[in-house]
Amino acid sequence: MQDSGGIWLTSKREEAASSYFKGNSRERAVFEAGIKLGTIYHQFVGTPLCAANVDILERAIEDGVRVQPFVKDVKVHIERSTLRKKKRDEFDYQTLHGNMLSVKLRIQVENVSVLAEMRYIEELRYPLMFVSEIIEV
Repeated sequence: MQDSGGIWLTSKREEAASSYFKGNSRERAVFEAGIKLGTIYHQFVGTPLCAANVDILERAIEDGVRVQPFVKDVKVHIERSTLRKKKRDEFDYQTLHGNMLSVKLRIQVENVSVLAEMRYIEELRYPLMFVSEIIEV
């Protein structure tokens, strides 16, 4: 079954949810990508981390995003160059900052595939979220 925006529906829940969206599959895919990137940033920036657990945090973010609707692939990289190898004292710990986070996310809605990214852009001094590719598959 297809809704008026061209999104393929496989359950009554998807059909019900889709009825709230105005627009086509391309717009829905871009919207979904933006929601996922915003969620990653606002949920995980500020998370305590260290050199010993950075791999675990990357995988946890990926696994959490991967189960969300329309996600086909996600790759998270946390820049390690600023992480200390060892705590200076008991009260010393680091947290994840936006300039440390790079994400590539593939969303697919019906026949539209969107690659969205988040990465720190030095010239902007900002962790920018953007759509880098939209293709029909």
